[in-house]
Order: sequence, then structure tokens, then C-alpha cells
Amino acid sequence: MKKVSILMSLFILNSIISCNSGTENKTSTDSTAKKDTMVATAPTASDSNAVSFQKKLTLQGITYDITCTGNGSTRNLTIVPTGFKGTVDKIAMTCDPITNAEIEDLDKDGFPELLIYTQSAGSGSYGNVIGYSPNKGLSLSQIYFPELDKASPTMKGYMGHDEFAIVESTLVRRFKTYEGNDTNAKPTGKMRQIEYKLKEGEASKKFVMGKSTDIALQ
Repeated sequence: MKKVSILMSLFILNSIISCNSGTENKTSTDSTAKKDTMVATAPTASDSNAVSFQKKLTLQGITYDITCTGNGSTRNLTIVPTGFKGTVDKIAMTCDPITNAEIEDLDKDGFPELLIYTQSAGSGSYGNVIGYSPNKGLSLSQIYFPELDKASPTMKGYMGHDEFAIVESTLVRRFKTYEGNDTNAKPTGKMRQIEYKLKEGEASKKFVMGKSTDIALQ
């Protein structure tokens, strides 16, 4: 219970920090210090090229410049990586609306991963993670993020509205669970918290689901 309380406290603190990330952190001469600059604007209905999310993240000499444009359920995402040993092309794709992005050296290999959190449009607001990991600073590979197993106990009471945050070197996902008669806007179940660890896969790195904890809401 003590570990769960610590994780929840760190998660809430992380969320507060994310909400106030419009101010750039102080510059440091330490190469391990993070720099986090974010500009988020709400696009108008008539401007499909308006910026809906923009953030620049720097850690250990590597920078990810993230820009997302569009105003519908599908957005246009561009990631410009710099600081690599060789030339790494920018990444362009479509995605759900972005809620936040973080940088962290999750496997402690000296090269920081980029995690982008998305949430689908509509009442469900189902969350997903778009992740990239440097290959020893030479190239960039996408990280596999698993879907929730429909047959798993982790899906019981799940109806979306996910939140994500990095807590130390762990990716933490949480969402409120729903009881049988709950409406989408009013879940009455517990808060479920799932931990993911970054592991080596056959072709690229992947997130592996670990501990799942249900926490009673007061």
C-alpha cells in the first residue's frame, strides 16, 4: 500500500507539472537535465493547419521537436529529432488528438525515449501511447505499446478516459472503472493503475504490462 501511495502521489505531481509546462525549465549545464517547452493552441474549425499541440523536449543531448496540426478526430503529427550521431529524418504520421508528451531514459542506456500520449475523440476518449527510442543514438525506432487484453481482468470496468505519466523509469496508466449502471460521465468504480516497463523486443523495444492495482476513491 505504501508503494501504491507513493506512485499515486508522484503521478499527481507529474500531472500538475505537465499542466504548468508552458514555462520553459531553467537551463542547466548538466547534460542530463531536462528542457521542456510547450505551446498548445486550440485550432479554429476553419483552419485545418492550425497548431493544436507543440512541444520541444531535450534530454542527454537529444531533442524532439513535436508539432501537431488539425482540428478533427485525426491530427497530423510531425517529430523532428536532433542531436543524433547521424542524420535522422523527421517523422510524419496521423494520430488522435495529443494530450501530452514526455522524455525520459526509461532503460538507462544513455539515450532518452520519447512518449506521446493521445486520446481518441468522442465520449470514450480511449488513450494510446506513441513511443520512439534511439538505437544508441544512430537511428530512431517506434516502441510497441500493447492494447488492453479484452479477456484480462484489467479490462473489467474499462471505458476509456485514460491518463498516462512517467513515474521514475515506469510508464503508469490510470483510469476510473465503471460499475454496471454507470453512465459514461459518472464512473463509480475504483481507480485502476497499470505499470509498464520498457523491454527489448525481437525487432524493437516494447512496453510490457506489469502490476495492476485498483485503488478505492474517497
